[in-house]
Amino acid sequence: MFIDGLDIVDKDVHDAIASEARRTDEGLELIPSENFPSKAVLEALGSVMNNKYAEGYPFFRKKDGTVLWNRTGRYYGGNRYIDIVEKIAIERAKKLFGADHVNVQPYSGSPANIEVYFALLEFGDKIMGMDLAQGGHLTHGHGVNFSGKAYNVVHYGVDKETNLLDYDEIRKLAEREKPKLIISGATAYPRKIDFKEFDDIAKDVGAYSMADIAHIAGLVVGGVHMSPVPYMDVVTTTTHKTLRGPRGAMIMCKEGLAAKIDKAVFPGMQGGPHEHAIAAKAVAFKEALEPGFKDYARQIVKNAQALADALMENGFKLVTDGTDNHLILVDLRNKGITGKDAEAALDASGITVNKNTIPYDTGTPWNPSGIRLGTPAVTTRGMNESEMKEIASFISRAIDAAVAKDEAALEKIRLGVKELASNFPIYG
Repeated sequence: MFIDGLDIVDKDVHDAIASEARRTDEGLELIPSENFPSKAVLEALGSVMNNKYAEGYPFFRKKDGTVLWNRTGRYYGGNRYIDIVEKIAIERAKKLFGADHVNVQPYSGSPANIEVYFALLEFGDKIMGMDLAQGGHLTHGHGVNFSGKAYNVVHYGVDKETNLLDYDEIRKLAEREKPKLIISGATAYPRKIDFKEFDDIAKDVGAYSMADIAHIAGLVVGGVHMSPVPYMDVVTTTTHKTLRGPRGAMIMCKEGLAAKIDKAVFPGMQGGPHEHAIAAKAVAFKEALEPGFKDYARQIVKNAQALADALMENGFKLVTDGTDNHLILVDLRNKGITGKDAEAALDASGITVNKNTIPYDTGTPWNPSGIRLGTPAVTTRGMNESEMKEIASFISRAIDAAVAKDEAALEKIRLGVKELASNFPIYG
């Protein structure tokens, strides 16, 4: 059973994986939360580290909070090499972000956020986060999510005219509501976030400050976005997206909160950590510490801005009229098409995006007025500003074809997309 490969053991799954590889290689992934990790990251992710239970930590924390790095804190034996890898991941992450303490065990971004709440709050406490419909995340207190059910939630949004964060209004809301935790960070906000201002507001009202930088972690590392780490009490992030690692997450915090955070992750919310994912995180952190990663992060932003400019030249209306980061939010109302139909048309053309609400949208989440685009994955493939202009042309033609119900035109665009993608193979 240990000899045969996937093509022999399970041809159905093998063929589906092969088809997915072909789809991504022949198309353009423009969903801003998606990226392509390196072969080295994938090798670690598929390694024997998958096989080991390692409940606990690669260090021992005494009752007074003192950490002993020369003593294991595992509840299972046989973890000496697991400990080595997890320690490497922790130290690299601390160096990468300049963090006091890092927990690399969270399974994904949503669990990481929930673990922070569990560490710092009591059920029913008041939290303040960005409204999902205006760019926030489900775990920032949306009513259908655990965070919205377990806590008393106050939401802030963006200005109706500019679609920008209004820090004066956010401050007024915080002063009036007195939340115990203020969350900053977004999933569909195309401008830079002033994390220092958020932290100042939190301090002034006696709240904890938390930044969720899942989308922009790679940009922070690359120096093209303000880092929240020097200011915030706690920072969460996924390790994929712009950071270009495996699907997973981590929590960074001030030293004084380390014990609370670690206890909330394990045994509070999780059992055995996924050490194969932690090994892959360690590899991704090493890659992000290389000088070339800063060039990569800068190119993500250059590409997003070039794509935004080209889309506007093609008559598209963008929320905030551009972008400072990796993502673009397109308002399609002037194009006579919904986000749902645009997503389908672009998918038929070999371009993957996601339908998305725009601020103050009159549509529904299933059929909103916008689409969300991002440049991390195409930048990983080596594309630059000139390719962004070509991609904008593909998008414009596909939307026009969809409105005209011209399926032949969509197929022609798909062939053009495939030709462009062939010049930038993902894994060679």
